[in-house]
Amino acid sequence: MPELFLCCSNFLLGGFLWLITVIDNIKHMIVPSSHISSTVSNSHGVFASAMPSPFESPSAATTSSFNQPQLGFNDGDEAELFSVSWNQDYACFAAGTNCGFRIYNCEPFKETFRRDLKSEGFKIVEMLFRCNILALVGCKTNSHYPPNKVIIWDDHQSRCIGEFTFRSDVRAVKLRRDRIVVVLEHKIYVYSFMDLKLLHQIETLANPRGLCCLSHHSNTSVLTCPGLYRGQVRIEHFGLNVTRLINAHDSHIACLTLTLDGLLLATASTRGTLIRIFNTMDGTRLQEVRRGVDRADIFSISLAPNVQWLAVSSDKGTVHIFSLRVRVVGEDSSSHTNPAQGSQLSNQNSSTSLDAFISPSTGANPGSSFSFMRGVLPKYFSSEWSFAQFHLPEDVQHIAAFGSQNTVSIIGMDGSFYRCSFDPVHGGEMLQQEYVRFLKTESLHR
Repeated sequence: MPELFLCCSNFLLGGFLWLITVIDNIKHMIVPSSHISSTVSNSHGVFASAMPSPFESPSAATTSSFNQPQLGFNDGDEAELFSVSWNQDYACFAAGTNCGFRIYNCEPFKETFRRDLKSEGFKIVEMLFRCNILALVGCKTNSHYPPNKVIIWDDHQSRCIGEFTFRSDVRAVKLRRDRIVVVLEHKIYVYSFMDLKLLHQIETLANPRGLCCLSHHSNTSVLTCPGLYRGQVRIEHFGLNVTRLINAHDSHIACLTLTLDGLLLATASTRGTLIRIFNTMDGTRLQEVRRGVDRADIFSISLAPNVQWLAVSSDKGTVHIFSLRVRVVGEDSSSHTNPAQGSQLSNQNSSTSLDAFISPSTGANPGSSFSFMRGVLPKYFSSEWSFAQFHLPEDVQHIAAFGSQNTVSIIGMDGSFYRCSFDPVHGGEMLQQEYVRFLKTESLHR
C-alpha cells in the first residue's frame, strides 16, 4: 500500500500571473491504490516555467483568508523561530515562525514580506526563487496544516493552489521551476510542477534530516539524496536517465549540496571532520578538505557560484571557508542534451580526464608542515585545512551561503543574520560587515 495520497483541491487559477492558460475550478486527485496513479480532469496544468510575480510588501488590500485561518499581523511578543531556509540563488531567505512566515532580502538586508497567522506556525517554508509561490509545512501545533501535509501557496492570490497529504511527517520540500520534491524519512516523491503528477519515487535509508538537493539550471535536472546504505549518496540525472551511487563516507551522511548546475556535489558525514567534493557525472572524488579533528555536527555546506570556494558551518561555532581546485567546463552546455550525448559526456569526464576538473584557485588551503611525507604519515598530516574562518556562538544552528564580492551571509536559529567578508588571497579571520537580529525588524505593513 503506498504511503501517500495526494489531494489537490480548490485549484483555482484565474488571474494567475504565471499561467499561460486561465482555468477555473480544476481538481486533481491521487488516491491510495496498489499502483500509484493519478486522475487528471483536464489536460491543462500549472506552467511553472513562466515566472510568477516577485514578492512585494503586503498592501492594506490583502485581506483574504489562508484556507480558513485568519491572516493578520502580530506586533506583540517576538516570534519564535521554527526554521530558516535560503532561496535557490541565496539572495534571500524564508523564516518559519510560530505565527506564520517572513521573507528577507540579504543585500541590502531587509524584511520584504510577512504573513502572520493567529497561533499557526510553519516548520518548513520553501521559496521558489523570488516569486510568490511557496511550499509550506505546518508544525504539530498547526491545527489546519499538520506536519504531514504540504501546501503549495500562491501569495499573490492569497490562496492554496495544491495540497499533498502523506501518512508520515514531511522532512523537507525542494522546489525548482518544473519540479516539486517532497522528502519523507524513508522515501522521496518527485512531482511535475505543471500538472502535479507523480513522476518518481526514491527509497532512501532513514533520512530524519530530510537531506535532498536539486540543481536549478534549466538545462540540467539533477537530484541527490542519501542512498540505501550508510554513507552512500544517490545521484539522479533525470534529463539523462542516469543514476549514480557514490560511497561517499564510512559514516552516515549528515549534509550535502550541489552546484546550481548539479555537476558538482559536496558531502559531509556524521563525524563532521571531512568534506568531499565529487563529480556527479561519474562519481569521481575531486577533492577532500578537513574541517577539524573532533567530531562535529555539520549544519550546512555551500558552494560559491564560481565554484572557487566552499563554506561549512557546524556546532563548533565556526564557519570555515575552503579554497577549491575543481571546476567543470563544457558539461551539459546545450539545453537539448539527449541520453546519447549524456553517455559521451560521461565518458569525457571519466577519472582518466580529471584535468578538466582541476584548476588553480585564488588562494590555497593550508596543510600540515608534514605534508611532504604524504603516504608515509597518517592521512591527517596531508589534509587541506580551511582558508578563512568566522566565529559564532557555539551550539546555535547556523547556515551559510556565499554573497557577492567575497562575502558570506550566515543565518542563525537564534534569529541572527551576519554578513562577513574574507580576503581571497591571504584568508585568515573574516571581517564582520553586518549583524542584524532579524526577528526584531520592523514589520512592513502600512
